[in-house]
Amino acid sequence: MAPRARVAAAVLGSPNPRVLAAFYERLLGWAKVADEPARPGSPPEDGWVMLRPPTGGTALSFQYEPEYVPPSWPVVSGEQQMMMHLDIAVANLDEGVTWARDTGAPLADHQPQEDVRVMLDPDGHPFCLFSG
Repeated sequence: MAPRARVAAAVLGSPNPRVLAAFYERLLGWAKVADEPARPGSPPEDGWVMLRPPTGGTALSFQYEPEYVPPSWPVVSGEQQMMMHLDIAVANLDEGVTWARDTGAPLADHQPQEDVRVMLDPDGHPFCLFSG
């Protein structure tokens, strides 16, 4: 029998986790609950940040990746593939897209579904907005 387990957080790699965390903090309205500084001898961008929704639950974390390469979107053979993406439900899709753009996320060139908008965060991670 499997032991009790839960997903505590999804983690995104970033060349500057504090900058990426600040983007998602504003986009989602979540609170920063942890911010670990750079390790001794590491560049100032090094570190780890965690955001949590006001209601608790699964967090979103950001860790320093010195060799980070943005994923291609859509997928291109031989290029960096995305490892995961976030699906973000919004009350109104058009308003959600406007807010995301105002926060600094461009609309991706490739939009595979009519009722979903693929956006890109400051590090190039795709995320999807949908009405829900």
